[in-house]
Amino acid sequence: MSHQRRLVLGSTSRYRAELLGRLDLAFEQRAPGTPETEQPGEMPAARAMRLAIAKATDAGNGVADALVIGSDQVAELDGRLLEKPDTAERAHAQLSACSSHIVSFHTALCVFDTASKQSRTHLDLTRVHFRQLQPEAISRYIEREQPLDCAGSFKCEGLGISLFERIENNDPTALIGLPLIALARLLREAGLEVP
Repeated sequence: MSHQRRLVLGSTSRYRAELLGRLDLAFEQRAPGTPETEQPGEMPAARAMRLAIAKATDAGNGVADALVIGSDQVAELDGRLLEKPDTAERAHAQLSACSSHIVSFHTALCVFDTASKQSRTHLDLTRVHFRQLQPEAISRYIEREQPLDCAGSFKCEGLGISLFERIENNDPTALIGLPLIALARLLREAGLEVP
């Protein structure tokens, strides 16, 4: 029986913490402090992976013998990044642009072993097909769910699911921000018993 490694979630997101809690593993959360800067010409998937790796390694600084999880998600509409809206006006504009379109969510995952300095990574793609959204419906949605801290301006784990026609993905948890199927595999590869 292997000893239980220290597990660190390099994120302060309550959504990611709730997801990780599903795996029934003891873990702690650490703020990675990673600046989410854009790099010129960087593709959305590459940005998500760069930031996931940076978050895992940054959160693992000074932590001995731990597995540190970093994750990042980038939303893309017609080749443009969709940032967190921060205001209701920007959220309304974002959702109006998404109406009747497909938004791609690139969710990157990194498990960094602070003992071996090895990183294991995974990139998930989710394609969300938005239904046609009327301005009043968008306003009602934003007022009720306040998705101002979410890339794409919605929370699929809540009322945001009503905005879609369908979702194409391999892991339903990826869209919330932490692909658990891949994470469980990466943790097993790193020597952690899941389940």
